Amino acid sequence: MSHAPVARLEPGNDPYRWLENRDSAEVLEHLKAENAYLEAELAGQAELREQLFQEIKARIRETDLSLPTPWGPWLYYTRTTAGDEYPRHYRCPRPAGDSLQVDESAEQLLLDPNALAGGGYLALGAFNVSPDHSKLAYSLDTSGDEIYQLYVQDLATGAITALPFDDCDGSLTWANDSQTLFFATLDDTHRPHQLYRHRLGRDGAERVFEESDGRFFLHCYRASSERQLVILLGSKTTSETWVLDAEQPDGAFRCLAPREEDHEYYADHGRLDGEWTWLIRSNQSGINFALYAASEAAPERPHWRELIAHDPQVMLESVTLNRDALILSLREGGLPVLEVRAAGQAPTRLQLPDAAYSLHVQDSLEFHSPVIRLRYEALNRPAQIRQLDLASGAQRVLKETPVEGPFDAEAYESRRLWARAPDGTQVPISLVARREVLAAGQPAPAHLYGYGAYGECLDPWFSHARLSLLDRGFVFAIAHVRGGGELGEAWYRAGKLAHKQNTFDDFIACAEHLLAEGLSSPAQLSISGGSAGGLLIGAVLNQRPELFAAAIADVPFVDVLNTMQNPDLPLTVTEYDEWGDPNDPEVFARIQGYAPYENVRAQAYPAILAVAGYNDSRVQYWEAAKWVAKLRASKTDAHLLLLKTDLGAGHGGMSGRYQALKDVALEYAFLLKVLNSPA
Repeated sequence: MSHAPVARLEPGNDPYRWLENRDSAEVLEHLKAENAYLEAELAGQAELREQLFQEIKARIRETDLSLPTPWGPWLYYTRTTAGDEYPRHYRCPRPAGDSLQVDESAEQLLLDPNALAGGGYLALGAFNVSPDHSKLAYSLDTSGDEIYQLYVQDLATGAITALPFDDCDGSLTWANDSQTLFFATLDDTHRPHQLYRHRLGRDGAERVFEESDGRFFLHCYRASSERQLVILLGSKTTSETWVLDAEQPDGAFRCLAPREEDHEYYADHGRLDGEWTWLIRSNQSGINFALYAASEAAPERPHWRELIAHDPQVMLESVTLNRDALILSLREGGLPVLEVRAAGQAPTRLQLPDAAYSLHVQDSLEFHSPVIRLRYEALNRPAQIRQLDLASGAQRVLKETPVEGPFDAEAYESRRLWARAPDGTQVPISLVARREVLAAGQPAPAHLYGYGAYGECLDPWFSHARLSLLDRGFVFAIAHVRGGGELGEAWYRAGKLAHKQNTFDDFIACAEHLLAEGLSSPAQLSISGGSAGGLLIGAVLNQRPELFAAAIADVPFVDVLNTMQNPDLPLTVTEYDEWGDPNDPEVFARIQGYAPYENVRAQAYPAILAVAGYNDSRVQYWEAAKWVAKLRASKTDAHLLLLKTDLGAGHGGMSGRYQALKDVALEYAFLLKVLNSPA
């Protein structure tokens, strides 16, 4: 029989702080002991884990070609091959007309991450071909710490140059001369704060911009028109934009509108009524944003004119620009909506087949293209790449992500439910299960997922892996809690700062609704969330542990109070706008009231699996390690408590598609063991 590792105690308010000593041999031994304990406890699931891995892998087309993207004289695409962890990047000459037919005899391999990974961790950051198609700029992270090495490859000769710059965030932006690159570097807190200009063939780089305010991240990109370069400086509540003519990369950036606290605006460059114009999405007239236009010659804020007014019921999430159309990404009634405003035509909204779905512009293609590409999926419908004709509004499915083996989308039913929070707020739930499971009217094993932070939207998505749960009789549900952005900016604000408890109350209400509707029972209900969603999981486990049988917390932000008191850690200062600054006694008390680590106490908890990445720069590995150590010492039950630390990974887990599937198989095997569901 295996024995759980016991973390030693130190005197003081934080007895497990010693686990923060990253390079300590004692810490590494403790993490390895936790990993060994997990493997011992799940040894009986080894066959099941392999079975799950193989069945998930069998649904995925291992050798496949992505939908080619036309750009200039080339088609660009990726190809996955059975046995390889990463897709290879290619291009081939562009056929005449609208054909997307790949000529394999003339294709050129641009990048093979499989050869570069060498069996270890590898994450591809930037992958940007120069405007004249002669060079490839790319960046690689080989440890998971999200610090990248920069490279430029000559596509004619294959010669690769490693750029001699350190502490890079991985971004690379070309000017129109195809010789000048802009890249950003990280400060000690892992924040992109400086922008550099490097001219190929010359030594060194010139610093062209520095952001000194620790709340603001710096990001550089090419505008849709490809005629302008943009620096976006953004905190959680405020932004500022600087622009530069992409044809004159040696010039100086100029500011569109100096920052004002709580004013967020986002600029893009395109054509309007035949004139080159700046289009600016701004919240200056309301929290759901309005759209403004300004001439290329006078883009400053006093010259902005309103194009689309603020609507208190509809969130303007983003704007996609094309030579002949504006595509508005809206959010209404908890669902994404696309509205096309083509030149000389009345606005039209896209019609879609499902009640709950995910939809966004995946690729605007070339600026002058008459079509754009959309990505559409639902809980029971694999992702589709749809082509939208901007003039006619006609949609055409270009590619649907295949599901190998027997699969019938109609065998699964997707629903939208509404739970009632304690304050009366109606909280949406997206749900999917096999039709016969829902028709049986009996409690079933159910898995509830949540996030609820930063205004991020958890729109329903399809998962090849999830079918392994659904086909074993599971119900899968997403709780669209406050703190997310599913119902607009007001929904986000109602779940942050002083209102954070709403996020937890909403999730608990969603769980209670599933139970009240007879869809599951406390002995069959599991929950999960990652990162800030891990904070959600940790908080609700402290507040209502009796509702759940099992919980999975991936890279969980559970030590929030201690982290927010350490400004030297990555992201801390920028997070004040989300959680509050605990240097304020009122804020300290508020965070202390819900922080998962602080509120672990002597009570029964469900079975828990926590997963951490040793090289994670966003949520440090020790948050999960300390949380699990305190749970072991405090909880009064004998339920399984496991910690898995990926010693060679970061915030996103292990790289490579097969390793990711093995991680999913591990989590599913844990759920099946705890819930005693059919294997």
